[in-house]
Amino acid sequence: MASEQDLRELICEVGRDIWQRGMVAANDGNISARLDSGAVLCTPTGVSKGYLRPEMLAIMHLDGSVLEEPKAGYRPSTEIKMHLAQYRANDQIGGCIHAHPMYATVMAIRERPLTEQLMPETTIAMPEVPLAPYATPSTAGLGEVTAKFARSHTTCLLAHHGAFAWGPDVWSAYLNMERLEYTAQITYLLERCDGLSELPADEVRKLAGMRAQYGL
Repeated sequence: MASEQDLRELICEVGRDIWQRGMVAANDGNISARLDSGAVLCTPTGVSKGYLRPEMLAIMHLDGSVLEEPKAGYRPSTEIKMHLAQYRANDQIGGCIHAHPMYATVMAIRERPLTEQLMPETTIAMPEVPLAPYATPSTAGLGEVTAKFARSHTTCLLAHHGAFAWGPDVWSAYLNMERLEYTAQITYLLERCDGLSELPADEVRKLAGMRAQYGL
């Protein structure tokens, strides 16, 4: 397992990645990672993800209490309830990211889950992206509607809100978010050129059987 300092630095790196790729604007988005102790590191509220520093991160208990305040007066993300619900629902999750990538957010506002089997890569790695019904941001209700996917999926769309991704570590969560946005963009473009054709059912079954060799 990575050390606490390594995780702090990795979260800042991932923050820069999602900011540079236009997955967040202004101070949007939040990132977290589970520590060896079971506690959770999380990004602060009101800070651009492109300008995070390791000392800005708080340490949270799974019950939502603050174990270590961030330095310089920063406060934990207001969306931490959603992250903590995900960690409580699946003890194999080691990292979570909430962002507003453009195409995924368009699909979320349309309340349009991504279920078509369009490419071998996505069929193997991320067979579908479900839609979590709308819940008010920063409330326990948002965690309730996303935690039901914690064991069955690696991403979901948040109706009228954005996207949420998780994985065994924070880097895996980032890659899942990246794949989600790529799939949403392809779907959006195909819908507009009447080209939304799916893989044959027998090929989908074959690809599903290959997931183990990819460690999925």
